[in-house]
Amino acid sequence: MSTKWLEWAQRIQALSQSGLAFTKDVYDKERYEELREISADIMSEYTGLEMKKVKELFTNETGYQTPKVDVRGAVFRDGDILLVREKVDDRWSLPGGFSDIGLSPSENIVKEIKEESGFDVIHKKLIALLDTQHHEHPPLPYHYYKLFIHCEIVGGEATTGMETRDVQFFPEHALPELSAGRNTEKQMHMLFDYMRHPEQETIFD
Repeated sequence: MSTKWLEWAQRIQALSQSGLAFTKDVYDKERYEELREISADIMSEYTGLEMKKVKELFTNETGYQTPKVDVRGAVFRDGDILLVREKVDDRWSLPGGFSDIGLSPSENIVKEIKEESGFDVIHKKLIALLDTQHHEHPPLPYHYYKLFIHCEIVGGEATTGMETRDVQFFPEHALPELSAGRNTEKQMHMLFDYMRHPEQETIFD
């Protein structure tokens, strides 16, 4: 579950970003910039991220802020799940990432799985749509909706991409060290439970 400091920092950031996007008053602009500075300071203090990095994240955002959409693919083979090893932290995650403008969630996940793992897939079902603030999740600078989509392999072969250094399938009882900001162990167990009971309804919120 989200902690209060994280909720406050995200909310202050969202209000300051919206204010900077729509205000025409120079003094209000200064106040909104100060609010954004405060939100970055809170985030840096509690996450350990460098203040410069947090500021870069926040100042890259413009306009009215809405939750970011992250799509992740659940691909099973012989009871094991497909994971890719991220170059950025050398840990493992479901293939996926931010949704791209102009592509639907299903189109996004098919593209991401191909780019990160080398496999051609077809999308089958939306397993879950989770709000990271309503579930156990490491602190994140933004508010995220995470979509977990069941996909089946129809071609291709295991091949690393620009952001990945390894591609493997893992059983539930022997998961590697996960890139927790991308997917948690609890989410993995949720996906294996779906594999065993694919008739269950989509989980949301």
